[in-house]
Amino acid sequence: MMKEKVYKPLNVDGSNIYPGNSQELPDESFFCDTLVFIDANFLSKLSKHFGKGKYLVYNLIKFSESLSKKQKLNSNGIFYYTAPPFQSAIPTAEEEKKKEGYEKFLDKLRNGGVVIREGRCQRLKSEGNFIYKQKAVDILLAMDLMSVPLDYPNVKRIVLISSDSDFVPVIESLEKKGVKTILYTYYEKVRDTPFSVSNHLIKSVYKYVLLTKEDFDNSKLNKENRK
Repeated sequence: MMKEKVYKPLNVDGSNIYPGNSQELPDESFFCDTLVFIDANFLSKLSKHFGKGKYLVYNLIKFSESLSKKQKLNSNGIFYYTAPPFQSAIPTAEEEKKKEGYEKFLDKLRNGGVVIREGRCQRLKSEGNFIYKQKAVDILLAMDLMSVPLDYPNVKRIVLISSDSDFVPVIESLEKKGVKTILYTYYEKVRDTPFSVSNHLIKSVYKYVLLTKEDFDNSKLNKENRK
């Protein structure tokens, strides 16, 4: 089993110590409630990367709860941010099939208690090729993050699965309100890689953990969930 790599400043000795806290106060996160916020586009890209071109099949709810438990937290809510596949004015058969699969997947998540936030998919044409981009998804995620202190006053730790540095101002604002962010992300220290993470993002969070393929493998679907 691969040992999880949790990153904190080197001057901190214990795993239950606030990073950078000179008073070395105990960590309050011991099995407290948390909320998990998932950037679906990032997680989908990472799944395909670990699957070597094929998306991994796994249980998203089990995956989220497992990451929370590793941080000695109880998942008390999962928020999933995505956008539906693009649909033409007159959808093609392929577009309709993608939309059907997408809706089926989201229905399973909703039945499991996951909160779904949907933006939209924009299609652009560049040099004769179509490019698809999600719109408003990051804004929805940022809005929900900002509402945590008001809507969930007992939550002092949140889990964010993303690699987007646009969330730094929100993370820093939450920190001032007593809510610390544990970032689950992924990057590679090689050139020409599709994965990179801003140092600005890394420095803004309470701590960060690099996701591994094992995290997905440990959250496989049961046979009845594959139907």
